[in-house]
Amino acid sequence: MAPGVGRSISFPLSPASSSKPRAAACHARSISLPCRSHPLLAHLQSKIAAVHAWVADPTEPSSGLAHIDALHTALAELLLLPETQDAVRGATAASDRLLDAFLLLADAHRGFQETLLALKADVADVQVALRRRDAARLASAARSQRRNEKELARLAATVSPGAVFKCARLGLGGATAEETEMATALMEAAAASAAASAAVFWAAASIAAAASSSKKTAAFAAFAKKAAPETAEVAPEKMEELEQCIDECESDSEKVFRSIIRTRVSLLNIRTPAI
Repeated sequence: MAPGVGRSISFPLSPASSSKPRAAACHARSISLPCRSHPLLAHLQSKIAAVHAWVADPTEPSSGLAHIDALHTALAELLLLPETQDAVRGATAASDRLLDAFLLLADAHRGFQETLLALKADVADVQVALRRRDAARLASAARSQRRNEKELARLAATVSPGAVFKCARLGLGGATAEETEMATALMEAAAASAAASAAVFWAAASIAAAASSSKKTAAFAAFAKKAAPETAEVAPEKMEELEQCIDECESDSEKVFRSIIRTRVSLLNIRTPAI
């Protein structure tokens, strides 16, 4: 959608104003509705609502990543508007906090990608250990996987909305109503992105923990030979679920990381325009 189209809607001030001379009418003939009427702002609000709906009832992590990416795509379009750029420049303290928040989110998603790669290596090691009945290798993979589960939990805590936006609404004093509205929309988008990111990391950690738990059953079955045959099948199933989760998240997490970086670069360019 072209960012310059349909930016505002104007209505006459009163029926009496239409009877004034044309010159006077041109001087003060209309008022502009708040910028919330802009379709790009409404589009962003719909993406924020979709993200919150997913966070309230999260499914697979890749679905959450898709919602985050869609939100940042809408945010990128909104940042092209002159009204949004004025809001960013007018609310300096708030935009500083936005820059910090998006940097934190980018770092967390980069860490998420690295942890996914480490978990992928753990899965491969577990499969080889079970196939070769290598207890030492299985134990090593189990320790590594537990460390990566803790790292996912740490990343989730790092990007929780409370941690990211303790004082994000400061810095709006003196701004116009339009600037305040746009700045608030940007902060809502960042907070939604943080909440969804935390939910994605927790969901991935939960899948990894389930695989780790079932792996103990597999080890018991493989090495002690005391588990029922159907019980031994639980581990491969859970490990396959983790492997599928990793495969689905790898490309999506890279897209989200790049979209967050683009958002932050856009904010920096608005704050420090080229001369």
